Amino acid sequence: MSTSVMNHDAHGHEHHDSGSTTLFGFWLYLMTDCLLFASVFATYAVLFMNTAGGPSGHDIFELDYVLIETFALLFSSITYGFAMIGAQRGNQRATLLWLAVTFVLGAVFIGMEVNEFSHLIHEGFGPQRSAFLTAFFSLVGMHGLHVTAGLIWMAVLMLEVKKRGLKPRTVTRVGCLSLFWHFLDVVWICVFTVVYLMGAVS
Repeated sequence: MSTSVMNHDAHGHEHHDSGSTTLFGFWLYLMTDCLLFASVFATYAVLFMNTAGGPSGHDIFELDYVLIETFALLFSSITYGFAMIGAQRGNQRATLLWLAVTFVLGAVFIGMEVNEFSHLIHEGFGPQRSAFLTAFFSLVGMHGLHVTAGLIWMAVLMLEVKKRGLKPRTVTRVGCLSLFWHFLDVVWICVFTVVYLMGAVS
């Protein structure tokens, strides 16, 4: 009898550790991603004045447009927080609703970014025009690829929640994506400040 209880406890403890280990491992991944972004930020800081006679940030950035992008991503972080609360409470409907709202806001952000890139390239200000534009497209584009990956992950997660419900493993995955999504928000605030805001006023 006592052996059975011990096995049950051991199993329960192991399951708890599994979720904690997953989150810890994901934190480590985010730290490596942080280093990646830091290196690209450093490259941008070195190259942003190298316009090769082409446009500078002051010439091409539209702050009003980028502010709308920024608010879409910031609000998506808030709505993801509501999804996380729903998942922790076991409320499947609320989790799916807020994940869907977050997805739409993230898609708006990506759509606006693609439109901005397309407009710049059409105007002849593509990444090959100067070192500044190469650095700009690399930094902003890398963040955009991360957001796109997050949206794909979110879509898969919504299907999983709808099909399997909010089992502990699924809630852990919702938690991992929450860390990733908030991390991208923080990175974007840095991008907006360093690239767009400083570029537009310099």
